[in-house]
Amino acid sequence: MNVSRINIDDLNAVLKVEVVAADYINNWNATIVKYRKTAKIPGFRPGHVPVGLIKKQYGKAALAEELNKLVNDALFNHIKENNIEVLGNPIPKEGSDVKGNFDSPETFEFEYEIGLSPVINLNLSSKSTFDYNLIDVDDKLIEKQVEDLRRRYGKLSNVEEVSGNEMLMVQLVELTNENENKDGGLNNSSTISLEFLEDDNTKSLFVGKKTGESLIVNPANISKGASDMASMLGIRQEELHGVSDSFRVTINEIKRMEMAELDQELFDKLFGPETVNSEEELRDRVKKDLENMFSNDSERLFTKTVYNHLMENTALPLPDAFLKRWIAISNEKKISIEQIEAEYDAYSQSLKWQLIQGFIFKSNNIQLNNEEVIDFTKVLLVNNYAQYGIPAPEDKELTESAIRVLTNKEEANRIYDMMAEQKLTQYFKETVKINERKVSYDDFVSLASK
Repeated sequence: MNVSRINIDDLNAVLKVEVVAADYINNWNATIVKYRKTAKIPGFRPGHVPVGLIKKQYGKAALAEELNKLVNDALFNHIKENNIEVLGNPIPKEGSDVKGNFDSPETFEFEYEIGLSPVINLNLSSKSTFDYNLIDVDDKLIEKQVEDLRRRYGKLSNVEEVSGNEMLMVQLVELTNENENKDGGLNNSSTISLEFLEDDNTKSLFVGKKTGESLIVNPANISKGASDMASMLGIRQEELHGVSDSFRVTINEIKRMEMAELDQELFDKLFGPETVNSEEELRDRVKKDLENMFSNDSERLFTKTVYNHLMENTALPLPDAFLKRWIAISNEKKISIEQIEAEYDAYSQSLKWQLIQGFIFKSNNIQLNNEEVIDFTKVLLVNNYAQYGIPAPEDKELTESAIRVLTNKEEANRIYDMMAEQKLTQYFKETVKINERKVSYDDFVSLASK
């Protein structure tokens, strides 16, 4: 058996596989013998059917199966032995038929197209400078976090009059243009959190109202978008068309949040007994916790910035025509050319990043070994336990749990992706020049959303 390679261009080649009778004859004959032992043909006892008749009925199918196996093995071995970096898998050459005679089998010749991985040159070195943005945890952020903690551990109490930031239990009734109850109109109980209303004019309408009083409002002004409005009215989003823009809102209950006092009881609930003992220590702890939390966001934004740079500045041509054919042939479900064309850009961008990431890992000997993966998974489990205030189990049990998690393919892939991103971030930080700078929270959010 002989495999030869014909280069079409830098990204495409054809592998020609020549199979002679000596390559397949023994296995083919052995298969015929097996068929003979089990074949049931009228007029012949099992195992006594003439070989010629078996070959006539089953020979071509058995030969095709044997040739397919031989060719696939030959292609795989040739690619492996010659270290050919391919994209996808070999596919039969378009417009080329198998050369050979199944009626009088001797030599067969097959041609397969392969897509070649492009040469990668990364524009990344110690001369490359990237911003590393750190959120400035100022007094405003600290105060907001302290208020959130006080609210989380506060309690709701009933009051008689709205002052501006209460939670209202209301009844919403749909009205006509004349502000009369609409026949068959919507009628639903819901809640309104005045604190989060964006329309100040509407919010002011509620101030001073008491339990049992009503007012007329546009439901769009007391909700955040179509989904929230539909939920508030008790309908599906697609049913919003035709709904009136006037509703009578009757206040059934007014609940005001009484925020927790900044005292030792709250400090102990938040951080454990006597870990924090004053407001000053609370704010210091909040600042430290926020900085730790935001550091992960800084890492992700930095990695995203380098990723965008590499994607935009790395010339990486692909064998597009080959890949489109390969997608069509290898897809389990039939896929149209139009669908491939529509989705190909996203696919090629994803493949481009896979090639860049693979090149970085290979050229820098970055690996994810089994022990590291298990240790990483154990840390994730410990953090999950901590979230729910549950102490982590002993190391042996924790290791067994981590191994069980990794048997789930979806979870394992997610964990490997997280670890790969961590490794990439570390590589980027060690390779490029970093310009560390502090930015406001709002500016950071704006940068991250780009």
